[in-house]
Amino acid sequence: MDQISVIDFSKVMNSSNDWVLLDVRTDEEFHLVNLGGIHIPLNELPQKFTQLDQNKKIYCLCHHGVRSDSAAIFLKSEGFANVYNIVGGIDAWSLYVDDTVLRY
Repeated sequence: MDQISVIDFSKVMNSSNDWVLLDVRTDEEFHLVNLGGIHIPLNELPQKFTQLDQNKKIYCLCHHGVRSDSAAIFLKSEGFANVYNIVGGIDAWSLYVDDTVLRY
């Protein structure tokens, strides 16, 4: 599975717009803190993945990187070519990119 660090993803966020952030955390987690993007909880992804644009790079995010890895594997199995797991999730984002992002 293709992986990307939070540092490298922060550079993606400041570059082109040919990508989308997919946050697969629960509703409660997303409302607590988020980086924007599309919110589809992992358990809803099999029913809602068709909402995603297969022509864009998709960066999957969760709390620590485990659920987002599962989401990336699922999307690859459904024919998405450019899918990346953000290693360490939003927790690593708070530690290494933006310490104003709430850790939980």
